Amino acid sequence: MNLPGTAAYSCTMSDDLFDKLPAGDGDYDASAIEVLEGLEPVRRRPGMYIGGTDERAYHHLAAEVLDNSMDEAVAGHASRIEVILDEGNRLTIIDNGRGMPIDEHPKFPGKSTLEVILTTLHSGGKFSGKAYATSGGLHGVGVSVVNALSVSTRVEVARNKEVFAQEFSQGVPLGPIARIGAAPNRRGTSVSFIPDPEIFGDRSFKPARLFRLARSKAYLYAGVEIRWKCAPSLATEDVPQEAVFQFPGGLADHLREQVADRECVTSDFFAGKQDFPDEQGRVEWAVAWPLWSDGATSWYCNTVPTPDGGTHEQGLRAALAKGIRAFGELTGQKKAKDISADDIVTGSEIMLSVFIREPQFQSQTKDRLTSPEAARLVENAVRDHFDHFLTDNMERGRALLGSVMERMDERLRRKAEREVKRKTATNAKKLRLPGKLTDCSGEGNGETELFIVEGDSAGGSAKQARDRKTQAILPIRGKILNVASATADKIRANSEIADLGLALGCGTRKDCDPDQLRYDRVIIMTDADVDGAHIATLLMTFFFQEMAELVKREHLFLAQPPLYRLVAGKESRYARDDAHRAELEATVFKGRKVEVSRFKGLGEMNPQELRETTMNPATRRLTRITLPAEHEKRFAVKELVDQLMGRNPEHRFNFIQNRAGEVDRDLIDA
Repeated sequence: MNLPGTAAYSCTMSDDLFDKLPAGDGDYDASAIEVLEGLEPVRRRPGMYIGGTDERAYHHLAAEVLDNSMDEAVAGHASRIEVILDEGNRLTIIDNGRGMPIDEHPKFPGKSTLEVILTTLHSGGKFSGKAYATSGGLHGVGVSVVNALSVSTRVEVARNKEVFAQEFSQGVPLGPIARIGAAPNRRGTSVSFIPDPEIFGDRSFKPARLFRLARSKAYLYAGVEIRWKCAPSLATEDVPQEAVFQFPGGLADHLREQVADRECVTSDFFAGKQDFPDEQGRVEWAVAWPLWSDGATSWYCNTVPTPDGGTHEQGLRAALAKGIRAFGELTGQKKAKDISADDIVTGSEIMLSVFIREPQFQSQTKDRLTSPEAARLVENAVRDHFDHFLTDNMERGRALLGSVMERMDERLRRKAEREVKRKTATNAKKLRLPGKLTDCSGEGNGETELFIVEGDSAGGSAKQARDRKTQAILPIRGKILNVASATADKIRANSEIADLGLALGCGTRKDCDPDQLRYDRVIIMTDADVDGAHIATLLMTFFFQEMAELVKREHLFLAQPPLYRLVAGKESRYARDDAHRAELEATVFKGRKVEVSRFKGLGEMNPQELRETTMNPATRRLTRITLPAEHEKRFAVKELVDQLMGRNPEHRFNFIQNRAGEVDRDLIDA
């Protein structure tokens, strides 16, 4: 068929072309096609079944056998599992479940069902869901793969008050199943095996890794007791010879141990469990938000670790993100709509365990869950609980929201910086110290101080009054930017804040590192009047928002310059405020004629007066600025800062109106 406007082309292949093809060294015919039977495929290509032959794959053998026992426990048929590591690299896992069937299998006459399970791929009781509602094993290859890759395997089954046993090597039975005795008080399955050195080389089981595996399984199902035992020669300081694991609190117990004494955003973990509707399974979770932590996540499906997460992870992330955004809207935080799942998950400690029917995984090693319905089930189950967690304790909810919004701001700031891509030369220029800074020589044996001084006039007096070895002076011009109501771009563009950041050298926000601070103390020194108090408040707001770690480490102070000088005869005293003046007049100067002079500002003091009253460590008074130890109480401080210094004037109006009655009437009359 020719298309309009195109030429016709034809392709022919002549017989003599075949004559010109090169002859192979061997014939490729039916005899070249191999058919691998039984467990041969496993030994030829172990990577297809356990992900390789490295240490991780080696220990995956233990997980496959332990998962079978856990499936019995989760199904309600086993209450105890024993994990025993002996010398010679032999691992034995015993449960008190129903025991593998040992009667003849209907499809394999002359073979016991136990032998079929151990020697045939895709054989098991987890395909139809009749024997197990939920299970970690799905494909019927787990224990048969272990058998194929072991130089020695022994299985004992206690059923019907009798014990049966069968042994294998490299997947091949060494004899038929045999009755070895009566067992009136015993039931369950014991699988004992030694991995094959032909497959794995000189590898051996790591006791610490098996110990952690056994303990983690006990956390995943609160109703099971797991007993650990190893040969005395294998025990270490971290791995006892014997231990018993049983955790009624489940994942919450595990997370509490994992977080230990680290400070968290919320004092209570977000933990719970919920059944899915229509008997589709259940979910259990535990989440904590440690401060200054990289965080860690643990995901499980039917007690099987899924280190790469998957759809159950997506469901939890969606529940947390939607819940915190809704809480932000409830509390009037409009910016909360920009919160992403990463903002609330990054840095957190998360444990999530789901039990679902017929889960789908990315591979036989089950590293990632791909069941699409898991996302919906987990999100719906967790979301209601998270909403209650936030609203039942509003202080806790606001603390978490504040922490998440700080991470959001940091993410958006970094994104903006990447988009701007400032030139290297420009950045290099900004590394020099600000010109207004009069630095100290730094010879003060770890007692250096930076005085942030209001105005050039006060700065001139402070430079003359200072101890040059230990005291640096940085004058600022008037009232600095209110960072609580300014955008990130405006803060970065402000020259006063830029100078202050360069002088301190410790970074801001998430990058604030008090260990890099160039001074031991940072002292805010402003006039003892209303304007001075306002400037000090703006500076404290800056430190609270941009350098909270510096405040927490107690590096920030307020100088206490005097407001009055009182003189009677040859005696003079300084008063910090009206109350202190009245106290001096009623005590030191009682009955005497006192000459009172009021300092309009620091610049009016001569250097000698400024040194004596405000800068000399021996005679001055400083107020240390701190934060509460508990993060939730620190968030209450943040709320107060937002009310008084934030963008919304209604908050300030309400604050003043609600507290007007607390103002001293005598002060108003004065």
